[in-house]
Amino acid sequence: MSLVEPSVPKDQPSAARNRLVLALYTAAIFTSALLLFSVQPLFTKMVLPRLGGSPAVWSVAMVFFQSLLLGGYAYAHLLMQVKNRAIAAAVHVALLVTALLSLPLAVSTRFGAPPNSAYAFWLLGLFAVSIGLPFFALAANNPMLQAWFVRTGHPDGPDPYFLYASSNIGSFLALLSYPVLFEPVFSLRSQNLMWTAGYALLIVLIAGCGLLMLRAPAAAGVPHVEESDAPAPSFATKARWIFLAAVPSGLLIAVTAHISTDVAAAPLLWVLPLSLYLLTWVLVFQSRPLLPHRWMLMLQPLAIAGIVMLLAVGGEQNLLLTLGGHQLCFFVIAMACHGELARTRPPARYLTGFYVALSFGGMLGGLFAGLISPYAFSWVAEYPILLALAALCRPPADERWASLTRWYWALLAALAIGLLAPTYRDSGKMFAWLEEHRVWVAGSIGVLAALAALALNASRWKVFATVVLALVLIRFYPADDGRVETARSFFGVHKILVTPHGQYHVLMHGTTIHGAQKFLNDDGSPVEGRPEPITYYHRDGGIGQAIAAVRERKGAPPLRVAVIGVGAGTLTCASEPGESWKFFDIDQTMVDTARDPKYFTYIRECEPDVKPVIGDARLTFAKEPDGVYDLIIVDAYSSDAIPIHLATEEAMQIYKSKLAPQGVVVMHVSNRHLELESVVVGIADANDLKSWVYNEDSGRDDEYIFSTDVVVSARDEADVGKLASSDKWAETEPTDGQRNWTDDYSNILGAVYRRLKFGE
Repeated sequence: MSLVEPSVPKDQPSAARNRLVLALYTAAIFTSALLLFSVQPLFTKMVLPRLGGSPAVWSVAMVFFQSLLLGGYAYAHLLMQVKNRAIAAAVHVALLVTALLSLPLAVSTRFGAPPNSAYAFWLLGLFAVSIGLPFFALAANNPMLQAWFVRTGHPDGPDPYFLYASSNIGSFLALLSYPVLFEPVFSLRSQNLMWTAGYALLIVLIAGCGLLMLRAPAAAGVPHVEESDAPAPSFATKARWIFLAAVPSGLLIAVTAHISTDVAAAPLLWVLPLSLYLLTWVLVFQSRPLLPHRWMLMLQPLAIAGIVMLLAVGGEQNLLLTLGGHQLCFFVIAMACHGELARTRPPARYLTGFYVALSFGGMLGGLFAGLISPYAFSWVAEYPILLALAALCRPPADERWASLTRWYWALLAALAIGLLAPTYRDSGKMFAWLEEHRVWVAGSIGVLAALAALALNASRWKVFATVVLALVLIRFYPADDGRVETARSFFGVHKILVTPHGQYHVLMHGTTIHGAQKFLNDDGSPVEGRPEPITYYHRDGGIGQAIAAVRERKGAPPLRVAVIGVGAGTLTCASEPGESWKFFDIDQTMVDTARDPKYFTYIRECEPDVKPVIGDARLTFAKEPDGVYDLIIVDAYSSDAIPIHLATEEAMQIYKSKLAPQGVVVMHVSNRHLELESVVVGIADANDLKSWVYNEDSGRDDEYIFSTDVVVSARDEADVGKLASSDKWAETEPTDGQRNWTDDYSNILGAVYRRLKFGE
C-alpha cells in the first residue's frame, strides 16, 4: 500500500510562486510610491531658486503631481485594454527605460526668469518639461501593477486593492524620511543620484513583475462568473467616486492653508495633514480595516461640528488644542470619504477605471484649493466650502421620524432668517448679542447638523444646509476685537488688522507680523507728520542702528540702499532726503497693500515715487549693476516659510558683488521657529565677510516695537562704523561643524532644532 501525495494542477500556481508574486509586486508598488513621493520635495527644492519659498509653491507642485498622476492612471487604463499582455508589459517597461535616460533630474534650462504674473502656470510648465516623463511613468505603476497582479493567478488576485495600502505606506515613509533623514544629511546632488539609482532598481522589479504575469497560466486573471456578470460602473457611480476623492484632496490643501494662515504657521507644518491624508488611504484599503467604516460615518458629523466650533472660536486661544482639533477632524472626514470609496470599489476588471476616477477627483480638489481659490477669494474660503461639501459625502439615508423631518426645511429657514436678519443693520442689541455669543450660536448650529445626521438620520442635503448656515454665521459675526481685512495672492493671505479704536494698523502674513503703523496717539489724537518706523524697524533696533551707523560712516555723498522685501513699506521712512532707496519684492499684492493709504501711509509720506522691482529677488537683484550699493537690507526671513535660496553662499556672493567699496549687508533674521543667525554668519564667512550679530528685546511689544535679530556683514571692521565697538553688537565666527547652506544643501530641521534648543 502506498501513499500518493495530491499533485498540484498544472494550471494552478504553486504556493512558493504565490509567495514570490506577492513579495515582488508588493516591493515594486512600495518602491514606486517611495520614489513618487520623495521626488516631490526633492524637485520642489531644486526649483526654489527660480520661484521662491512660499507655501503656495508646495500647493501648486501638489496640483501638478496630482494632474500628472491622472495622466499616468489614464495611460495605465488604456494600456490594460490591450489584449496581448506581452505588448502591454513591453510598452510600459520601454517607457520606464526611456524616462531613465532623462535622469538624473535637472531643472530645464529652456525656462528663463519667472514672469511677473501667472507664477502658478509658469511653475506648472517648468515641472512638466523638467520632470514630466519620469513622474508620468511612475504615476502609472500603482494601477498597472495591480491590474497585472490580477493576471498572475495569485489567490488574492480577484481583490487586489490591498496593494494600494502598500503604495500609501511607501508614500508615507517617503514623506517622513525626507525632512528628517535625506534633507539634513545629503546634498541635492546626492539625493538626485540616489533617486536615479532607485528608479533603475524599480525598472528591474517591474520587469520581474511583468515576467511573472506573462508566465502565469492562461486562465489566470479571467473574471469569475459573478465578476463577469457584474455590470460596468454607471456614470453616476463614477461621478460619485470623483466627488468622494475631490473633497478630501481639496481639504488637505485647505486645512494646511488655514492652519498656516490663522493658527500656527511653522516650518514643515504641511507634513501633518498630508501624513494623515496618506494614512487614511492605508487604513481604508486594508483587508480588515483597523477603524470600521461605520464608526467613521458616525464620527464624521461630529468632526464637521468640531471644525465649526474651532472656526468660531478662532485660531490662537489654545494653540495645541486648535491645531490638534483641526488635524483630528480632518482625519475623520477623510476616513469617511475614502471609506466610502473603498466600500463602493468595483470588481478587479474595472480597477484601472476606478483609479482614474480617484485621480481625477484628487486633481479637481487640488486645482480648486491650490490654484483657483488663491485668486478667487481674499481669505481661505475654500476651507469652509469644502467642509460643507464633506456633508454630501455621506451615503444616502432613510430618515427616522418622518413626521419631524418633514418640517426640518421650514424650521431651518426660519432659524436662518432670525439669525442673519440682524446683520443687515450691523448694529442693535440683537446684533451685539449674536456677535458676543457667536461661538455658542454657530457651535449650536453645528451640533444641530450632527444631531440631524445621527439622531434623525437626516438626508445629507439637510446636514449640508445646516453646516452652511453655521459657517455663514461665523463669517457674518467676526471674532476679532478690531477690524480685519484680507488680501490674497499666490504667495499667501495678508491680513490687515486695525486694533480697537484704530490706533494701529498691523500687517500680518499668516500669523507673522510684517509691519505696523501708529495712526492715533494714546490720547486719541491723530499722529501728525512723517510716520515713525516701528515693529522691527525702529531707530533704536538692530536695523535702525545699522542704517544710522553706515550713514554716519559714509557721510557724503548720500547713501544708495537696496531693500529686499517691502512689507508695510516701513523702511521707506528710514530714508533721508537725497538718498537713493530701491525696493525688491516678489509679491505685487504686498506692494499694493503697502501703497494703499487706507492701510499704511509710509510710502505716500516718505517715498511716494518709489517703484519696487517685482519678481524673485534672487533673479531681479542679480541684474543690478555691480559695486553700487552702500547698504543692502535683506528682510525676507521672518515668516514660517523662508526663501532658502536667499540665504545661501551663492546668494551672499550676489549681495557682495553689488556692494560698493565699504558696503554692508544687513540681514534681518528675526524668526520664531528658525535660528538663522549662524546660517548667515556661515555664508558670509564663505564669501570672506566678517559678521556682527545683534539680538536684543526692546521690551516695548505693547507699542508694536519688537525685539530684532540682525546680522551685519562687511569686508572690514571699519565698514560697519560704530557698530564694531558697540556692546550691543557681537562679532561672531562661524559655528564649528555646522554645514553652510548652499543651493545644493540646506537644513531647515537643524534651524528648527537650534531655535528649540537655544530659544529666541
